[in-house]
Amino acid sequence: MRLHQSASVSLGSKASAPYRTGLTFWIHWLVATGLSTTLLCTLTWLKTDTIDSHYRVLAIIATLASVPVYTLFRVYRKSDKALSGLVPLAAAWSTLLLSLAAVALLTKTGEDYSREVLLSWAGIGFLLQAGAYIPLHSMARRYFRQQRAERRALIIGTGDLAQRLAETLVRRRHEPLIGLVAHSDEKPEFEGLYPVIGEAAHLRALIAEHDIRRLYLALPASDMELIESLYVDLLDANVDVVWIPDLASLVMLNHQVSDVGGMPAIHLNESPLTSYPTAAILKAAMDRSAALLGILALSPVLAGVALAVKLSSPGPIIFRQPRHGWNGEVIEVWKFRSMRVHQDKVVKQACREDPRITSVGAFIRRTSLDELPQLFNVLQGSMSLVGPRPHAVAHNDYYTGKIDAYMARHRIKPGITGLAQISGARGETETLDKMEKRVELDLAYINNWSLWLDIKILIKTPFTLLGKEIY
Repeated sequence: MRLHQSASVSLGSKASAPYRTGLTFWIHWLVATGLSTTLLCTLTWLKTDTIDSHYRVLAIIATLASVPVYTLFRVYRKSDKALSGLVPLAAAWSTLLLSLAAVALLTKTGEDYSREVLLSWAGIGFLLQAGAYIPLHSMARRYFRQQRAERRALIIGTGDLAQRLAETLVRRRHEPLIGLVAHSDEKPEFEGLYPVIGEAAHLRALIAEHDIRRLYLALPASDMELIESLYVDLLDANVDVVWIPDLASLVMLNHQVSDVGGMPAIHLNESPLTSYPTAAILKAAMDRSAALLGILALSPVLAGVALAVKLSSPGPIIFRQPRHGWNGEVIEVWKFRSMRVHQDKVVKQACREDPRITSVGAFIRRTSLDELPQLFNVLQGSMSLVGPRPHAVAHNDYYTGKIDAYMARHRIKPGITGLAQISGARGETETLDKMEKRVELDLAYINNWSLWLDIKILIKTPFTLLGKEIY
């Protein structure tokens, strides 16, 4: 089975190109930081009749820190609707405030600030940013819609790639597509939803007749000679020429286009943890701080489960198993032991009514309490709270070669929970189809990764812990 980079995401995220901060972002950001900084200074002045240096430092730090935080949460995306765009804005603003509070706690400077000023700044600051965001966002969307409406387009190509591109342009981007153009002298026989209005031999006449402003070349790389010929021929035609390479059959991770010394580079397979260092640092900080809080809060549960496991059958409390981690490195994953001590020549997945599972083990597996020791793995740094679940090394050896891009799921740290787990792809994978579905969701998570997606998965995880497929 061939997996595609466009795998659907059950939380509503869409596979898309990596988020970039363009002019729209910086206009929104300038207005938002201007309002929040002005508000902080005004509140401070009203409270103390002056603006002390520590408040000025706070304003500067908040302004500088808001750039990576707002970028991380993908605030101000053009594709967001006005109201739904307030969700990442609220998340980013809250994260920024919590980060500032943590810094104040660590530096013991919290007493220098008025709680009344800070609470007012937190609440009114978000309202001001939201109030500015909605009209600015609406104006930006109206402008881009107008720009697209004037950009009448043709697609060179009539195959499946051209039809999928046409679907994207019309249904998602709302571009005025005039039709498709056959790129050979043969009469196209492809029956698609979008009309073929002519051939490439009459391309200039079609451009003039329909006032075309953009041409999409939906042609495979094997037609590079034709692509180059069309490009050179159209240099003086006053149209934008965009080549859409046929890469749908490739499994791509975190794909994007960049510039390498003036040469365009298509990144087919890059780990999000290496391409977004700032985001990776924030993810690691969230993982370790949340893991530490989880260990402290759940310490009575951890102690109770440990005692129950010890009394259930002879053997160690913690089961340690080598599994593949980030970039294929073998790590040791901790779990509460749920089976009797046994010697298997071949690693075998747990199955329904497995005689190896103890009575206590059956309970902690069904409630996922057996996974709690992995909080120590997260604290150690070998795992993340959210990511593809680590499989036994023997299972990875078995599935490698049977499922396309199977080991690509290790390009990010494994997690205690993940998109596959909250989407029903958990438990025993007794068929190849089930494992393929899990890998598909894991790759979709990698392609759509963001801190906000991690938070949504963590929120949804408790509601999926009692599934019937867990044993």
